[in-house]
Amino acid sequence: MSLYTKRGVSAQKEEVHAATKNLDKGLYPKAFCKIYADVLGGDGEWVNVMHADGAGTKSILAYLYWKETGDLSVWKGIAQDAIVMNLDDLLCTGIYTNLLYSSSIDRNKNRIPADVLTALIEGTQEFLDHLSSFGISTSFLGGETADVGDVVRTVAVNGTMAARWRKNKLITNEKIAAGNVIVGFASNGQAEYETEYNSGIGSNGLTSARHDVLDKRYAGTAESFDDTLDPSVVYIGRHGLQDVVETAGGPRTVGQLLLSPTRTFAPVLRQVLDEQFDDIKGLIHCSGGGQTKCLKYLPANVRVVKDNLFDTPEIFRIIQESSHSDDREMYQVFNMGCRLEIYTTEDAASSIIETASSFGIDGRIIGRVESGAGPRLSIRKDGMEIEY
Repeated sequence: MSLYTKRGVSAQKEEVHAATKNLDKGLYPKAFCKIYADVLGGDGEWVNVMHADGAGTKSILAYLYWKETGDLSVWKGIAQDAIVMNLDDLLCTGIYTNLLYSSSIDRNKNRIPADVLTALIEGTQEFLDHLSSFGISTSFLGGETADVGDVVRTVAVNGTMAARWRKNKLITNEKIAAGNVIVGFASNGQAEYETEYNSGIGSNGLTSARHDVLDKRYAGTAESFDDTLDPSVVYIGRHGLQDVVETAGGPRTVGQLLLSPTRTFAPVLRQVLDEQFDDIKGLIHCSGGGQTKCLKYLPANVRVVKDNLFDTPEIFRIIQESSHSDDREMYQVFNMGCRLEIYTTEDAASSIIETASSFGIDGRIIGRVESGAGPRLSIRKDGMEIEY
């Protein structure tokens, strides 16, 4: 049994999927988000989408970092995480503007004071304002801030995003077929619209990363972990948050790498969707489930081969060295350097890659779609081959 499983978390969320298996799958079962008829407008040419997600346990890392450094700005990154985990999921249905966003913050008031709340709320508005300069229009409608110390030990930061969109401008993944190539966008580096180097971590797998990378001193902050966990899986790494490591972006602390705000691909995809909509056959956000996320959205008659993935960013090497996880688990939990996949034609791929490059983001053909019994996935890298 992996350490990830021993901590009571699952990259594939099997229990969640089992609990929701009888719910309506929406108009397009293979779409990345659930899409419904236009309940709000009653127009058969439009659809409604509402999506909920959040920063997950990354907020606990922010809590540890803030307690250790006093740096309130880390909470603005958490606000960005909650937005992007919603926004980039919606991007994968072709939706990129005229959005509504509502935040939900549950806190333990005795540990999360008013200035943290202010940083979270102001950070939300600042990031949405930044996106608006790229044509990503989102109205921040407030939300719920609850003092629920009996429920949460520190703070949970989540959000809900909604949109009304034209049906003929949707990406529903039904067109993914043998012969497609997969253009991947790197999760790390520094995009033109980012202010500093991004480690690529996103907001998935942070329970595992936190405990596997950080050392036992953090167990002294008892509110930062589940006290029913076996002590043998609690903060078992060898790093402190202020340990400095070399990265492609220069020296960074371990804390900065783990808390690097989730990158959005919205500015890039807005341009791609405007200019090459008909070339896009499918879109996958490699979030929970990492490089295996695509398996949930592929047709039954295809096999995906990823044999040209990006070099593994430093943060994932640190996590793997600390956890001793095998490659199979790492690619099933983390994005490993590629967080967005565009399924397209070989002729269209170069233009998509050029658009990404114009925003300072590395793009490349990372694989292809083949015919065969499936859905199945093969990852081939550095002499390794993993089948899912």
